[in-house]
Amino acid sequence: MTIVFKVSDNVKEKMIKYYEDLRRDKTPPYAIFQAMEADTIITLYESGKAMFQGISADIDANIWIDLEKKLNNRIIDIKTGKEKANDKKNSAPITRKFDKYNTIGSDEVGTGDYFGPIVVTAAFVQTSDIAFLDELKVTDSKKITDETIKKIAPKIMERIPYSTYILSNEDYNKVHNNQINMNKIKAILHNKVLLNMVNKNLPFDKIVVDQFTPPTKYYEYLSDVKDKVINITFTPKAEDQCLSVACASIISRYIFLKSMNDINNDLGMIIPKGAGVAADEAAKKLVLEHGFDILKKYAKLNFKNTEKVKELTK
Repeated sequence: MTIVFKVSDNVKEKMIKYYEDLRRDKTPPYAIFQAMEADTIITLYESGKAMFQGISADIDANIWIDLEKKLNNRIIDIKTGKEKANDKKNSAPITRKFDKYNTIGSDEVGTGDYFGPIVVTAAFVQTSDIAFLDELKVTDSKKITDETIKKIAPKIMERIPYSTYILSNEDYNKVHNNQINMNKIKAILHNKVLLNMVNKNLPFDKIVVDQFTPPTKYYEYLSDVKDKVINITFTPKAEDQCLSVACASIISRYIFLKSMNDINNDLGMIIPKGAGVAADEAAKKLVLEHGFDILKKYAKLNFKNTEKVKELTK
């Protein structure tokens, strides 16, 4: 997996400092540095472009994409590396590839967050639902503020059939290992919620999944699963092309936010989203107050944050 996007000057400074101790001896032409963190290679170029390569590239890239949104109000598409203009007028007619079909679509959130569960949802949208969803301005949850999601998600969930699976970090830490990586976990969970929807005998025409891995690899991840959903249409940026995927994205985010609120109440502190420096500091505080085992319940231990917290709490 390779992810490339341009970072702002203030984020560039933080990246240079963050990867200072992880730099490789050799630097590619026109690069400020190249670093290796676990299984991800990070290269920052003089032009400001940052490249992330490896199985966990999306996790590492999301740290900086979240920081761009927080510090600079930039919304960057992790798949294309392009920025979505916040002031862009939506005067052009909406054109989506799958609007002529009744679809089941699935999407997930939480895979790039150190704290909080992984939430995967499949939703069923009929052509008769399109006007209702357009009125709510339904699109990819990453392009909508959390406050808006809290307002529109209950309306969507009241009308649109859906199935959700929540994988707690406690359970995630039990199953994640060298043989079962994040993408395999995602494939298994997508299959689980899609199967729930297919078994409802809904009048769907197509099943659409936002492509996070090549189709052959997706089905390879499911080789040990007894019941599989097949004939899936894997589509890059499916949230923009298929309303059922967009609904699944919004519902998953809504449930994730509620789960994070529950965690905040359990721990008596505000737990940050993402996997950046704020997450490191929150984890450090928890470990100092409750001991390291607290992270087994609330955090994804394979993230780089864990090693950083160990260093911070020595």
